[in-house]
Amino acid sequence: MTVTIYHNPDCGTSRNTLAMIRQSGVDPVVIEYLKTPPSREKLVELIKAMGVPVRALLREKGTPFHELGLDDPKRSDDELIDQMLAHPILINRPIVVTPKGVKLCRPSEAVLPLLPNPHIGRFVKEDGEVIES
Repeated sequence: MTVTIYHNPDCGTSRNTLAMIRQSGVDPVVIEYLKTPPSREKLVELIKAMGVPVRALLREKGTPFHELGLDDPKRSDDELIDQMLAHPILINRPIVVTPKGVKLCRPSEAVLPLLPNPHIGRFVKEDGEVIES
């Protein structure tokens, strides 16, 4: 099973998700999306596959979200996507793609149902929270 993670190594949730994937026995394809942003077509495909509104994929914290006026509800989906492509840090993470589905894995344990072996045993997140699966 191919598992792909759109990953930001500076993000604890993303690091935890990647570690959970690996603990499940999968060696995923890791795309550091800040270095290699998705194309417009790929980003639209991911959003459609997740079944979420474009706005749901926007990250506010630590981004130029407010400076760009992205909190304006009049902004169209195309405008929001344009800004995510221009500023990939606006794309919330991590996004995980498997044959079982595509999901924004926040919290990190949201990845478990997407994995071929969701029973990873005991996992300790970076913040000390323990996940038992």
